[in-house]
Amino acid sequence: MSQNLIEKIAQKFTVGLEPNQTVKSGDIISIQPAYVMTHDNTGAVIPKFKSIGATKFANPRQVVHTLDHNIQDKSGKNLEKYRKIEEFSKSMGCDFYPAGRGIGHQIMCEEGYAWPGTMVVASDSHSNMYGGLGVLGTPIVRTDAAAIWATGKTWWQIPPVVKVELKGNLKNGVTGKDVIIALCGYFINDEVLNHIIEFVGEGIQHLSIDQRLTIANMTTEWGALGGVFPIDSTTITWLKNRAAVIEKRGLAGVPSDADGNGSHPRMNLERIIELESNLRNLKADANAYYAKELSIDLSSIAPYVAGPNSVKVMNSTSKLSKKEIKVNKAYLVSCVNSRVEDIAAAAEIVKGKKIAEGVEFYIAAASNEVQAESEKRGDWQALLDAGAIPLPPGCGPCIGLGAGLLEDGEVGISATNRNFKGRMGSPSAEAYLASPAVVAYSALKGKIDFNWNSDATIINAQIKTNEPPEQQAVKVNIIEGFPAKITGDIVFCYQDNMNTDGIYPGKYTYIDDFKPEDQAKVAMENYDPEFQNLVKESDILVGGYNFGTGSSREQAATALKHRGIQLVIVGSASTTYKRNALNNGFLVIEIPKLVNNLKSKYGSDNLTIATNIKTIIDFENSVLTFDEKEYNFSPVGTAAQELVVLGGLENWVKAKISQ
Repeated sequence: MSQNLIEKIAQKFTVGLEPNQTVKSGDIISIQPAYVMTHDNTGAVIPKFKSIGATKFANPRQVVHTLDHNIQDKSGKNLEKYRKIEEFSKSMGCDFYPAGRGIGHQIMCEEGYAWPGTMVVASDSHSNMYGGLGVLGTPIVRTDAAAIWATGKTWWQIPPVVKVELKGNLKNGVTGKDVIIALCGYFINDEVLNHIIEFVGEGIQHLSIDQRLTIANMTTEWGALGGVFPIDSTTITWLKNRAAVIEKRGLAGVPSDADGNGSHPRMNLERIIELESNLRNLKADANAYYAKELSIDLSSIAPYVAGPNSVKVMNSTSKLSKKEIKVNKAYLVSCVNSRVEDIAAAAEIVKGKKIAEGVEFYIAAASNEVQAESEKRGDWQALLDAGAIPLPPGCGPCIGLGAGLLEDGEVGISATNRNFKGRMGSPSAEAYLASPAVVAYSALKGKIDFNWNSDATIINAQIKTNEPPEQQAVKVNIIEGFPAKITGDIVFCYQDNMNTDGIYPGKYTYIDDFKPEDQAKVAMENYDPEFQNLVKESDILVGGYNFGTGSSREQAATALKHRGIQLVIVGSASTTYKRNALNNGFLVIEIPKLVNNLKSKYGSDNLTIATNIKTIIDFENSVLTFDEKEYNFSPVGTAAQELVVLGGLENWVKAKISQ
């Protein structure tokens, strides 16, 4: 079976496969990532780790801890939190980087944890950034992090993959930040939501690694679970240059000192040569399947600004310049755009000039090594001479922490990745996103502006949606305790975009003594008051598309389980909803053809239809039979079966560490 690059990398980091099993999008697998990173939220993962009875890490070399989010807070409370994290981390024998070393994602790249062709996860949504180096980087939740600490593994469902072709070349003055702002602002209808992006195309050869990291980082804001660039000569050159920097720097500060030969344990020439010799195996197969195919002509992109308060609102700098939008604060900070190239671009703009009166321009490097290199080049001093206000290498105002936050009624322009209302300060402020050069130029002018003289361009982009391949019946090994077959009547709720408030009303979420039977009684209360009268124990619920969107409350899954629903079948579901369900031992299966046929058969006159037609779900052969028709679905493999049998992820971890 042919595979795309995402599936190939996932295959390498999947454990417990059947002989000759090839993984594909939709499969629920047990993954053993190369590394897992947690930052300040390590403090929240520790009690989860301890609550499941774990006392040691399965593989300390797999775990990286960084302190980067709230490093400006010198209060006794925060310093004590940091002390406890460091003490715990070192007691477990894993790699620890203290506050001031830099942002965790940047460290993962600089220190060779994010290695091309591997899978690396982090308890942070911007772990997508690793994709700039050809890494399958994707976020996990804190419970997953605790599971990986304890067992080395967690479960993952391979998302659908979108191929995004980058054509042509960027005009002078246009950057990687403009590319991702264009993608977020042009494709605004959730085209890549809950997908992973595989970037291809001849335009990539013109993009530096810093630009690729920027684009991959903000695939998060585009709605994707990852964005992976190919591994090419640009990647290899970057690695060699980084290895040379480390050799000159020495191993001071490297937690897992050396490999026995005095070289860096990850970023070394031997490892780079091995990677270079294996590049032919790190490409998608020629006939690989992609759920969608997008393309964009890089030469049609201009300098853009996203906002205010949304990445889906996009305008050219030329258009906004005419609107005379006064700027109060400007920011060159965060993991997306505070690397050497970014700082150099901003320094070139402000060199020999002064920031406009009334504007505060904050700068923070992505790491202390980035800052040191920028100082060596003279770029850092050029920014300071212009009036920029330095902050330590870390997250800071990007996440609404520390100095320089937006106040009521202020306007900020930032080279960060998010401009959600209230994220960088007051909810009544307005936040815009742009490239470092546009941010610096706007800081000089005191308004959103850029020195861009080219004619206005119209973005040239296309999208094609591909029909999913016919699911092939697959013989699945059934573990002890999991049923080979189940039967039950289908209850059909046709509505698409069923949100979690419809499934489980928010007003019950924080009632601490709400028992399972209480949850059962209010399931689907906001969607259809008649649901409770129509559904019965052992029914199978079939929903529409994007089922479980909205809040991340896990009760939206557990309420249906407690009501006696055997499992949920949908056209598609929110990734968060599916994760919450399986983390509680409850299955959600996607069978679009069944949903489409039920919609044709029953229409939308009634919110809930009790079909009173029995269905048979054969897990051994991955086939559902309903109304004398058969529907294939993605195999429910060992990883998912174990979670159902054991009643969820926490029990699964407890079982693993007791073995």
